[in-house]
Amino acid sequence: MSAITVTGGPVERSDEILTPDALDFLAELQTRFGPRRDELLAARRTRREQVSRTGRLDFLEETREVREGDWKVAEAPADFGDRRVEITGPTERKMAINALNSGAKVWLADLEDANTPHWANVVGGQANLKDAVRRTIAFTSPEGKQYALKDPSSTPVIVPRPRGWHLDEQHLQLDGKPLVGAFVDFGLYFFHNATELLERGSGPYFYLPKMESHLEARLWNDVFTFAQEHVGVPYGSIRATVLIETIPAAFEMDEILYELRDHAAGLNAGRWDYLFSIIKYFRDAGPEFTLPDRNAVTMTAPMMKAYSDLLVKTCHRRGAFAIGGMAAFIPSKDPEVNEQAFAKVRADKEREAGAGFDGSWVAHPGMVELCKEVFTEVLGDSPNQLSKQRNDVSVSADDLLDAGSTPGDRTEQGLRGNITVGIAYLQSWLRGNGAVGIHNLMEDAATAEISRSQIWQWLNNEVTLTSGEKVTRELVDRLVEEEYAALRESVGAEAFAQGEWEAARRLFVECAIDPDFPDFLTLPAYAEVLELEKA
Repeated sequence: MSAITVTGGPVERSDEILTPDALDFLAELQTRFGPRRDELLAARRTRREQVSRTGRLDFLEETREVREGDWKVAEAPADFGDRRVEITGPTERKMAINALNSGAKVWLADLEDANTPHWANVVGGQANLKDAVRRTIAFTSPEGKQYALKDPSSTPVIVPRPRGWHLDEQHLQLDGKPLVGAFVDFGLYFFHNATELLERGSGPYFYLPKMESHLEARLWNDVFTFAQEHVGVPYGSIRATVLIETIPAAFEMDEILYELRDHAAGLNAGRWDYLFSIIKYFRDAGPEFTLPDRNAVTMTAPMMKAYSDLLVKTCHRRGAFAIGGMAAFIPSKDPEVNEQAFAKVRADKEREAGAGFDGSWVAHPGMVELCKEVFTEVLGDSPNQLSKQRNDVSVSADDLLDAGSTPGDRTEQGLRGNITVGIAYLQSWLRGNGAVGIHNLMEDAATAEISRSQIWQWLNNEVTLTSGEKVTRELVDRLVEEEYAALRESVGAEAFAQGEWEAARRLFVECAIDPDFPDFLTLPAYAEVLELEKA
């Protein structure tokens, strides 16, 4: 009998996933590494308090030797050297099959930002991943439509993304405390699939989100070392790609790769969470850090270009892959909309390929071929651009913090868009769907975070919009009323009544205007999910 108490209700195939041995493994992870996770979260708060006082971040003096040292990460496994196009999406069964049939080189199987941690999703996602690894995954819709793998011998490399360090899993308890969500997501996938993956010529590969320091990467490395020994697979079997999606992590790219060097595969430019992190970290640092409308902030903005170029330079110097950001566009039935959007996506991917990235992300199967085509034009017969060293790049702390030079306007339309997207996304998230198509864009938790944090920042810095109107509580309240009414009308009275719209509105508004800024929107939202599950 495992020491872990399962408080979640019955879920299909839970006996297969939550085996006594698997739960014992999770208990070991929690016991050995849980206290360090807690210490690292406390260190985050201390660092943010310092930034609040100084309005400043910088490269660490104590790790200068690492940055200036001559070292490289482990060479990529044979099946993981070509990453020119990666498709992201949740582990929901039908979407998993579509991703595996997409023609992408990699499927980022998202247990984090595109996934609501409903208990059924937590367990069901692991069952779907187990089937995907074994190429047996199939699905029949309620309407009778069948989904299966087109070619089981040729599918993308599977790379799950566990939850960030800040999230707990309340449905699994040890000594009366919830398990760390990252341990649950990583642990169950690794325990059930590591040996199988290696026998198939692949391996247990992961994307690691939301890290803020090299010490957090060191914790992951220690988790990996223990896990490999516990399950009995060779040291170095695990390979991790770290999302550089927080502003403090941008100052520690070298150090993060160094801590993971025997297990490192690369870094990813997680642009949406990165923008959220900049807003969150410097929300009270004055008007020079207030960004324009979220859709106006592109990767050509000075601070974003500095971050992007530094990532490529750092990765290739260390023999690691540099993976570009998300193309969130969802193909439309409107040819004109498609033409404009495809042109923007192509230009963005051409920028990435030209800058030296080894591949990039898309959110929809309809964008895979475009991304593949753009990178193939640059790569030719080579699987990647590791040989492209960016010695021309020199990035300072001031460059990374130059939010004030970001071009773009602060508009009422942008404010309304933040409100609409935030409420609509959160409503879907509460109902169990963490990847939502809104206005032909795939929205996930990161974009909702930008929406609410930008409202908070504009409100607390009394930003003046292009209309001449100042962002005040009264203005935000009025626009929320108007946009909420528009959402009700567009959805229809019956469907609206069946949704979680009022809860979504309440949560979003609280997180967007309360003086006590929640670190993550998903924390109060998860508490709401737990209440909904009880109902």
